[in-house]
Amino acid sequence: MTKLFSPVPAALFGLLLSLAIGPGLIWMKCNQIVIQIIAARQAKAAAAAQVRQEQRSQGWDFWTIEMENLSAELKGQKEKLRNQADELDQRKARLDAERQELDRIRADLENMRHEIDERVITIKADEMHNLRSLAMTYAKLAPNSAVAILREMDDSTAVKILSLMKPDVTAPIFDTMASTPDGMGGSLASRAAALSEKLRLMKNPSTP
Repeated sequence: MTKLFSPVPAALFGLLLSLAIGPGLIWMKCNQIVIQIIAARQAKAAAAAQVRQEQRSQGWDFWTIEMENLSAELKGQKEKLRNQADELDQRKARLDAERQELDRIRADLENMRHEIDERVITIKADEMHNLRSLAMTYAKLAPNSAVAILREMDDSTAVKILSLMKPDVTAPIFDTMASTPDGMGGSLASRAAALSEKLRLMKNPSTP
């Protein structure tokens, strides 16, 4: 017993015991670490598989930095095209508004020209000969007869004929017209005034 509990045998016994227990403990620890590593790799693989599945469901089997850059570039181009489309729409709207304004001005000018044509009577060259002959004929008639004929004419023709008569002929005609009944309880005075106004605005037959 004394030899068994001496320092040397005790040290040897402790060394043998540590050699016997140490590998077992190391093996158990390593086994736990290996299990953790395997579990971590499995979790990472499962996450990667899920990502690939999601990408595959969207039509992509992979996603890289280059593709990220391409996606950003495409988004930038799309935004640029959208801005250009907006600018074109605004320009088109302005052009449409300007065209409508020009159409309105053109219509106003046409109306003014038509109104002027209606008010300003001009004798055409091809009708001058016949109108002169009628004017000479009506100038020889009595004022009552001339008024009876003129009241059946439209204002344009009447004004053309009167414009080719001398003032000393037209004065009695207007005087008779002012005292002639119009058949509606009044006289032809208003017709005489209208013809006089158109005579004032009529272009000189001698001018082109």
